[in-house]
Order: sequence, then structure tokens, then C-alpha cells
Amino acid sequence: MSRPRIIRRAQAGTTEPVWVKYSLIGLALAFIFLFLVLPLAAVFTEALRKGWSAYWEALREPDAWSAIRLTLITAAIAVPMNLVFGIAAAWAIAKYEFKGKAFLTTLVDLPFSVSPVVAGLIYVLMFGAQGWFGPWLMSHDIKIVFAVPGIVLATIFVTFPFIARELIPLMQAQGNEEEQAAIVLGATGWQTFWYVTLPNIKWGLIYGVILCNARAMGEFGAVSVVSGHIRGQTNTLPLHVEILYNEYQSVAAFAVASLLALLALVTLLIKSVAEWRHERDVKAIADLPPERPIAAGNSPFAIGATH
Repeated sequence: MSRPRIIRRAQAGTTEPVWVKYSLIGLALAFIFLFLVLPLAAVFTEALRKGWSAYWEALREPDAWSAIRLTLITAAIAVPMNLVFGIAAAWAIAKYEFKGKAFLTTLVDLPFSVSPVVAGLIYVLMFGAQGWFGPWLMSHDIKIVFAVPGIVLATIFVTFPFIARELIPLMQAQGNEEEQAAIVLGATGWQTFWYVTLPNIKWGLIYGVILCNARAMGEFGAVSVVSGHIRGQTNTLPLHVEILYNEYQSVAAFAVASLLALLALVTLLIKSVAEWRHERDVKAIADLPPERPIAAGNSPFAIGATH
């Protein structure tokens, strides 16, 4: 084998022949086309099979608008709550050592291990008419299951690991040195978070929020159990698609499903842009010349400094 070829293989980090590389690339592209691109194209093709008029008619239906509205409301409640929880859990796990830390980490991962249907059944067991708190809720005319609160609770349960799981390894890799330096220079806890921690985790936070929002809008299993499938009241977009398909309204079902497909594409686009911005910022920081140490009196965190 010639020396230039040996050098090229060493730079590539592999000793396999070139045909192996192109075979693996072709296999990956075929898999993506067969299981991702083709089904996505089928959704839009079926949605537009009877033309744009039938497509818009399916989306203008009152039940469809109700499902869209409920989906947006659920995501608008679940995502901010998981944002607060995810930051708090990641900060506690990554920045502190305490008894029960491994158990807390396991609890964060619990929704990944539990079927969404089981998660929905848990809330029925707790808040249903025959559940633990059911009689008390009925006596006070409070509806959890088969109502919007149950849908929100089930969605929160299945989505809360996403933000925390994005932030925990990131915070652990960054360590505590910058926070400790800020505190030594006079920063308060909130100043340390806003000016040190948050800028360092912003891209991981964006990734987590994007994934959490996509799962919240597309959740089916847990929401299906606690919703009661009341048309125009407790059906989210995935549940509305199921009802339309079961009623043999395939064009309407695919039209509504296309909204979820568009959500997936927008999520992918935003994630790609965020990753590109993150890589650009990392490269820009790496190219900066080393800075001189900051004197305590000149620090933005010096005692008495205003922000």
C-alpha cells in the first residue's frame, strides 16, 4: 500500500476499504429515506389528496381548532414548569453533593422507563372517581381526570426529564469554578445564576426546551388515558387524528397530522440553527486571546456594584 493512502487512512481514523465507507453511507441514507422521508411525504400527499379546499376545510373544523387550542395550552403550561424544574434539578445534581443524589437522578429518568399509558393510569388511580383523592375532589366539584388539568399533569410527567437531562451533563462538565469565582468577587446567588451559569448553559437549555415542547405537543399515550376523548373539549391534536382516522376520514386525519409533521420539521430546523450558533460561539471563544486577570475592585460582581 502506498504511503499517501496509509496517511489518508490514518487521518480518517479507520483501516477499512473505501467501499465500506460508501456502503455504510448508502445504507444510512436508504434507512433515512425509507423510515423518515417516505412516511413524511406520505402524510402530506394524503393530506392534499383531495386538494387544498378539503385540506383547509379539515383544519377549519371547530373540533380541530379546539384540539389545536388545547394542545397549545397544554404545552404553554407544561414547558415553563419543566423549564423551572429542569434547571433546579440539574443545578442540584451537577453542582452539589448530598445524600440521595443518585436516587434523585433515577427519579429524573423515571418517565423514560415508564410507559406513557402506565403514567396516565397512575393519574386515573390517584384522581379518578374511584381513586385515592377522587371522592374528595368530587365533593368539592374539582375535575382532574377527563379534564384539562389531568392532561396537563400527564404531559408534565412524560416531558419533565428532557430539559434536566440536557443540562445535567453540561453543568457537570463545566464544573463549579466560575460560580465560585463570582461568589468570591461578591456576587449574590441570583447574580451568579444570571451572569455566569445561564450564559454557559443557554444552548443546552434551548435544546431541552425544543425537545420538551415537541414531546408535549405530540404526546399520545398518557394523554389518551386521562382525557376521556371528549370531542371539542379534551382532545389534543394526536387524539383528534386518531378519532378522524377511526371514522374513516382519512384526508382530514392526515391534514391534522400534517400540523404535527410541520411541528417536527420546525423543531428540527430550530435545533439545527441553535447547534450552528453554539458551534460558532465556541469557535469564537476559542479564537479569543487570553484575558488578563480581573481585579476584585473592577469586577462586575464586586460588593456594591449595580446591574
